Amino acid sequence: MNEITEKTIDIEKILHSKLGSKARYVPRLLVKWLKKIIHQDQVNSFIWEHRDESGVEWLESTVRYLKMDIRIIGKENLPPKDDGKLYTFVSNHPLGGQDGVALGSIIGRHYDGRFRYLVNDLLMNLPGLAPVCIGINKTGRQGRDFPRMVKAGFKSDNHMLMFPAGLNSRKQKDGSIHDLPWKKTFITKSVECHRDVVPIYFSGRNSERFYRIAKFSDRWLPFNLAMIFLVDEMYRNVGKHFDIYIGKPIPWQTFDKSRTPQEWAQWVQQEAYKLSPSQPSPSGRA
Repeated sequence: MNEITEKTIDIEKILHSKLGSKARYVPRLLVKWLKKIIHQDQVNSFIWEHRDESGVEWLESTVRYLKMDIRIIGKENLPPKDDGKLYTFVSNHPLGGQDGVALGSIIGRHYDGRFRYLVNDLLMNLPGLAPVCIGINKTGRQGRDFPRMVKAGFKSDNHMLMFPAGLNSRKQKDGSIHDLPWKKTFITKSVECHRDVVPIYFSGRNSERFYRIAKFSDRWLPFNLAMIFLVDEMYRNVGKHFDIYIGKPIPWQTFDKSRTPQEWAQWVQQEAYKLSPSQPSPSGRA
């Protein structure tokens, strides 16, 4: 393992950037626990070893690092890269990390790096990932820029990759793992910019511990506590098998006035879930 001469992920710096002078009141034991749960040393070691990589190359190295065993069903549904059109790729979000890495590596390789994610701005701290990201922070000053940044992404010459639920999947009352209802942004912007939509279903799940924390966080806390555990979940999923189902492009003209954009978003969500023979369509979400 190469010696790390620069820390990219630094809990102390992150806390200071978010809390300012109040960061000094955070208990040292909590800081130590945060470093452990986000695997600070392991992540920094990987970033350092691959510091000369970016974009698709970095994503592919991450897939190998996580020993992801991937099977792609429907790869022939990926539109040709030279057809002169731009597409919006939308997927469920079961894992919160590896799914984004895997899909970025596949779509990025197919389209010679011409794609962009809409992601949480915290991921912009990963130098290998930042070049293919549009970082979104819906709070503060940047929150006011959100519509402009999204519009710029859709107006660009890049394909867009989105997880319309916003958060990763949650455990339902029947024990199944499903996304929250998809937001309508990908519908409105795809229609506005004449982009066909390609639905994707990604198999996989996190630990029972994660879903218990997410349930508590979603119900009782004003912030997403579960997100802190996503890196640990990623390491728990090292070496696992994942199926990726790619559907046929849906023409943007499909999304007419017969339904609202929000209703169309739920329809596409259902179409994505139908791609997997082992997953029933989410009930009650159309």
